Amino acid sequence: MDPAQGMDEVEPFGTYAPRGFLRRLVEMTRSFPDTWLGRRGVILLRRPAMAMLGGRPADVEALGVHVRVRPDNNICEKRLLFAPASFDAVELSILEKHIRPGFIFLDVGANVGAYALFAAARADATSRILAIEPQPSMYDRLVANIQLNDFPTIKAMECAVADRTGDLTLFIDVKNSGESSVKIVAVGGAEPIKVAAKRLLDIVREEGFPRLDAGKLDVGGAEGLILDPFFADAPESLYPGLLIVENGTGRWQIDLVDLLDRHGYRKVAETRLNLVFERG
Repeated sequence: MDPAQGMDEVEPFGTYAPRGFLRRLVEMTRSFPDTWLGRRGVILLRRPAMAMLGGRPADVEALGVHVRVRPDNNICEKRLLFAPASFDAVELSILEKHIRPGFIFLDVGANVGAYALFAAARADATSRILAIEPQPSMYDRLVANIQLNDFPTIKAMECAVADRTGDLTLFIDVKNSGESSVKIVAVGGAEPIKVAAKRLLDIVREEGFPRLDAGKLDVGGAEGLILDPFFADAPESLYPGLLIVENGTGRWQIDLVDLLDRHGYRKVAETRLNLVFERG
């Protein structure tokens, strides 16, 4: 299935390539090391670069793929534009080690597709990558990035993943449009929108996946809401070998680490943003 079915064809990659002094600023931020001082340098130069962009998109290479970013209100896209070398480097390194022929990867809360695109660039043609994003504007950006790379192994799906099927309220962070959550209480002035939702196990079965090699969940603290019913109903053969979940310890409604431990997972890495678990 064409992931961009029903979408207008996007302009060719390079249409919005940074030029002149803006290009120089981007190159400089990308040259800084991933240290405290280097991160301060990125922040310092990022401000005039953002002003020069003036809300326009930018076409750049990041994580070995083409991306069209609109970084004015999305932290993920800021990182892809200004500091891609440090973009979830630990998590992506572990993910890459799990990629094999016929790789099956589920990216829940795909944002503009960084993880899905990273995997597709390294997986073979028999692989299947499902990138799920509920927010309409972010879904459009995801589809555009898939088109820019012409990856036939990625399918984009526009829906939320939750503990039930049906319509629910999704809260969008007004300061970081890539951050959304289906949790009941809105915080930080988040704006509510209505979206369609499905259960994770239902999605896996509808797609006919015989297994899941890896999964990533970045859903604003609702990771437990998704995984608890999945492990309650799914056969063990569908348990992902690798799970990367947003580090939402303070927002989870269940002890997610304990849940994963009880289902055979061990934590192999913890970063500022994510927890990484392997099974077996």
